[in-house]
Amino acid sequence: MLYSLLVSLIDQFSFLNVFRYLTFRTGLSVVTSLVVVFIIGGPLIKLFSEKMITGPIRQDGPIDHIIKKSGTPTMGGVIIIIGIISSTLLWADLKNIYIWTLIFVSMALGALGLLDDILKIKYKNSQGLKSRYKFLGQIIIGIITLLILIKYSNHAYLNNLYFPFFKNLIWDMGLFFIPFVLFVIIGASNAVNLTDGLDGLATVPVMLVAISFTLISYVVGNTIFSEYLQIQYIPDVGELSIFCGSIVGACLGFLWYNAPPAKIFMGDTGSLSLGGSLAAIAIIVKHEIVLAIVGGLFVLETVSVIIQVASFKLTGKRIFKMAPIHHHFEKKGWAESTIVIRFWIIAIILALVGLATLKLR
Repeated sequence: MLYSLLVSLIDQFSFLNVFRYLTFRTGLSVVTSLVVVFIIGGPLIKLFSEKMITGPIRQDGPIDHIIKKSGTPTMGGVIIIIGIISSTLLWADLKNIYIWTLIFVSMALGALGLLDDILKIKYKNSQGLKSRYKFLGQIIIGIITLLILIKYSNHAYLNNLYFPFFKNLIWDMGLFFIPFVLFVIIGASNAVNLTDGLDGLATVPVMLVAISFTLISYVVGNTIFSEYLQIQYIPDVGELSIFCGSIVGACLGFLWYNAPPAKIFMGDTGSLSLGGSLAAIAIIVKHEIVLAIVGGLFVLETVSVIIQVASFKLTGKRIFKMAPIHHHFEKKGWAESTIVIRFWIIAIILALVGLATLKLR
């Protein structure tokens, strides 16, 4: 929007040529989404508090957790999404189909999460939208995303799965690509949702994944860097750096309000939207496996739930005191801040390992 206007004026004002640089616009996207979240965050939190827009707290958790979290507003994902979309619309090239694909994914999954949050608030329980309906909604959104990419993009490598640490190990998935895309989008959105159980716990790892994919998108969309690093060059995907930067800025601004003790939770509105958006980015730049590495903390949280459920159904016994695993450590008596900071450290290490795959091959 603003980018197109400024570019059209370059012939009259040569100094505006700086807006052609992707790195400059990515920086602007970070700052813009950060400022937007700062501006709207306080008023919306006050509004949500006054309207008693508070989500239910799991009653099987530690007593102090229940006491501290009760009455905290939810649906903070609305703030994050507004920051991301407004910044992207300002600084991204809106002729790029990948940008519109990400806008669709973030808003569609955000709307699904919003419906879930509204039902939780209305009926005052953690059930919200029934699992089968939520899963159906995620499938529909995933299929639409896939159709957009197939029909409107010139992506010649969509069916390929690239393995990190190997130069020429590529799997042409063929029709298996369809369920694979659905698995990545649904899995990532639910994984972030499961992780969002403590103040700031999901926000920082999401930022780290977004920072990583800001760099990955830029490299994959740059002929020189992709050739040097022996990574498949994909035209036009460098523009995704703008969207990634918007996620970073929005999450950084949201962390101001979500840091312990949180003034607001992102809710399913934010977690589903952020997880699905990161998945879509990874699919477009063909770094799905790297997403699992960089976002390994989300994988850990999800696997802990799967193990817990499987163990209880098969043996009647629970492996963990409570799942996802961050609640296990709460039950063991760890302070919330200790859990959150240690999980952030794990997320930082995993992000560095994921970025190392760009060179180690």
